Amino acid sequence: MRKENSTNTINKQQMDKDCGMSYTLNTIGGRWKPAILYRLIGGKMRYSELRDSIPNVTERMLVLQLREMEKDGLINRIVYAEVPPRVEYELTEKGNSLKPILKSLSEWGVKNRD
Repeated sequence: MRKENSTNTINKQQMDKDCGMSYTLNTIGGRWKPAILYRLIGGKMRYSELRDSIPNVTERMLVLQLREMEKDGLINRIVYAEVPPRVEYELTEKGNSLKPILKSLSEWGVKNRD
């Protein structure tokens, strides 16, 4: 975590404000966010389905990434008041707007990896 008034934080905020690509990469970047978003393109998924579909992701990291994307307005978290409790995730309108970008990134990666 960075201090809110640190030079790093101020520089990142300014870059995100001035550069659309920087904002996009900071919002969807990282090891797990693209994988989570790509899976949600197909529709709602329960937490356990997401966890099981992404090999090697820890529960802690999955929860952190889901919370960040929810805060950024990319996904909705739907909690059903049932016993046992059920939680589903889905893309928001903002998240759905990433579909062509995510598909292009995936195709580029398949084409260009060794």
